[in-house]
Amino acid sequence: MTGRLNSAQPYALGLFRIVVGLVFACHGAASIFGVLGGAMGTHGGTVPAGTWPGWYAAAIQLVGGVLVLLGLGTRAAAFVASGSMAYAYFDVHQKAALWPIQNGGDLPVLFCWSFLLLVFTGSGAFGLDTLLARRTGQQKQPAAEQTPVAA
Repeated sequence: MTGRLNSAQPYALGLFRIVVGLVFACHGAASIFGVLGGAMGTHGGTVPAGTWPGWYAAAIQLVGGVLVLLGLGTRAAAFVASGSMAYAYFDVHQKAALWPIQNGGDLPVLFCWSFLLLVFTGSGAFGLDTLLARRTGQQKQPAAEQTPVAA
């Protein structure tokens, strides 16, 4: 059973990356373009362009989410996205209460740690990073054959 699960790991990771990137990009699109309910549920409202930190966070969400979704520059995009979510949690949410369940910071925490995971794992299957690496002739070891780090 473990062998089967290990062989499916790059595909599960690729699907995880796609879902996380899509949801993150949707948050950015909602804030910048007012679609999908608008900024923070304002029913079509947007974040004013150039306002700190809201507009910049939305831009990171949109661009970073699309890059992660496509698997293009996944590690770098995930690193920036993870940092933006850590900032969002500590600057906005933790002031209200210590625990994410109390301060409404569940989503930033989950995004932060999800993106940090992608920084260390890479894009998995279905990513443009893998396709471009093959086209440029770089030889990469497939994710399924990589030896996991033992704790």
